[in-house]
Amino acid sequence: MAAGIALAGAGAAVLVTALSGSGHHVGHQPARARPATVPVRVPPAEFAQLPRATTFARIPAAPPDQDPFAVTAGLVVHPLMPQIVYAGPGKRPIAVLPPTQLGAPTWVPVVQSSPGWDRVLLPSRPNRGTGWIFTGGTEGSRLQVRRSAYLIKIVTGARKITVDDGGRPLGTWTVAVGAPRTPTPAGRTFLLALLAPAHPTYSPLILPLGLHSSALSTFGGGPGTVGLHGWPNPSVFGHAVSNGCVRVPAAALRVLSGVPLGTLVLITRQ
Repeated sequence: MAAGIALAGAGAAVLVTALSGSGHHVGHQPARARPATVPVRVPPAEFAQLPRATTFARIPAAPPDQDPFAVTAGLVVHPLMPQIVYAGPGKRPIAVLPPTQLGAPTWVPVVQSSPGWDRVLLPSRPNRGTGWIFTGGTEGSRLQVRRSAYLIKIVTGARKITVDDGGRPLGTWTVAVGAPRTPTPAGRTFLLALLAPAHPTYSPLILPLGLHSSALSTFGGGPGTVGLHGWPNPSVFGHAVSNGCVRVPAAALRVLSGVPLGTLVLITRQ
């Protein structure tokens, strides 16, 4: 693949490794202040009809990220069982966030909090869609919560990627980004999974993001998921030549392989 990740089915001939154990663990504090707003009741029949918020889905009702270039506090959550996603506290349900996808635990970053509620980035189309998860009552015990100190920054204009751990730079590398007709989308997203193809052709590891190509509705039979991966020919680095993915050198790929799932990825033009 030139770029843009083909994710047919669950990803044919791939081994998925979850990295969510990294970072600092914190409790979700289910006993925190009583929420001002309780969630709308969702009958089982309606629950079954809600779309699953995966990289293969489109959630048209997902509210757009209100601050798509802001750095979060690093809080990431993993549903231990399917979790209803709402348009807002007390508003209608729009999706269900599954506990796993692409063979790995689903970890998503928290971008806003309200008493009893967390707003998270979703891995589905449209890009930078969000949803609210109720964390009060028994629902709070159904979420695993961690804090990732890592931050990945990509500047497409400069063709650079930087990885920080708690403000400590782990490295900056020159990369290849999307071509003018298939640009790498800007905004904040997150590491969705780590895929290790059984028979790699262009990269030993592929890291899908919670982001999709804005120019391609599909790629290689998959949903046009944008990701980070290596490339065998280093002459591409420093150029805008891909179908949207970010091609990184081997040294960068090694560092990225140790970053926990759900970690924020901030993509800017300049």
